[in-house]
Amino acid sequence: MNLGSFTDDNARTRFLDLYERLFQQLWPEPVKAEDVPTTFGPTRVYRAGRDRGRPIVLLSGAGGNSLMWHRYIRPLGEHHPIVAVDTIGEAGASVQEAPVQDGRDGAKWLDEVLAGLNVDAAHVVGCSYGGWLAMNHEIHTPGRIATLVLLDPAGFALPGPRFYGWALAGALAGLAPRALRPRLARLVANGTILETEIMSLIPAAARYRRRLPNALVFSDDELRTLRTRSLCLLAARSALHRSRMTAERVTRLVPAARVEIVPRTGHALPMDRPDLVVERILGFVSEEDD
Repeated sequence: MNLGSFTDDNARTRFLDLYERLFQQLWPEPVKAEDVPTTFGPTRVYRAGRDRGRPIVLLSGAGGNSLMWHRYIRPLGEHHPIVAVDTIGEAGASVQEAPVQDGRDGAKWLDEVLAGLNVDAAHVVGCSYGGWLAMNHEIHTPGRIATLVLLDPAGFALPGPRFYGWALAGALAGLAPRALRPRLARLVANGTILETEIMSLIPAAARYRRRLPNALVFSDDELRTLRTRSLCLLAARSALHRSRMTAERVTRLVPAARVEIVPRTGHALPMDRPDLVVERILGFVSEEDD
């Protein structure tokens, strides 16, 4: 079957042991892990933050998992319950048991996760592929998301040589001596290079076979169906799309969206400017909750 999985049991055990150690090391607050049953397999979520109020649900990008949000948990959790989700079909603690064929399946998976959490009005923050999944949810199964925050989302251009070159440059820069990494991170516009602990997870994650659909480009008609209040933060140096063209398209087709191009950022926008992103998230969702 077309399922994401580790190459063998040893690879899975090695990854999960390291994943757990890094969680204990990086996450600043007590965290409650639970598995939410879905049609596509049990989905691991991590709860933190306040125990009252409308939750902020965090969706990582392709190849990522909940660990990427470790700098966000404390500042967001002071104001909201936080739910970080290991996307089904990615290297994480979720276990894929049925194929995700397209964006409609991705929307169904996310809807089942939110339903399993008893969430009917979440603030959803999606990075890259996570943003694509969240937009598919609002196109195909709307109703459980109060606001969307999209961080350099996929779905506006197919990855090309520029994107793959950026990803390769980031991987190579992560192998450089630590003293050189800040300069390289600025050069290639990828703050993930500075996340030493997360970079240490990459070799173990490389033994995971990812089986998820490509983030296809949304049509104009699909974007016009988006009615949820949205904040779209685009990276000025994104390697995935042309930010000014994307900003114009979103502004024209999605009246409920507010768009901002963030200077000095690449496609790893949440890693490049975490303080700014936290400020924007809290400011935006507070408008809905007031």
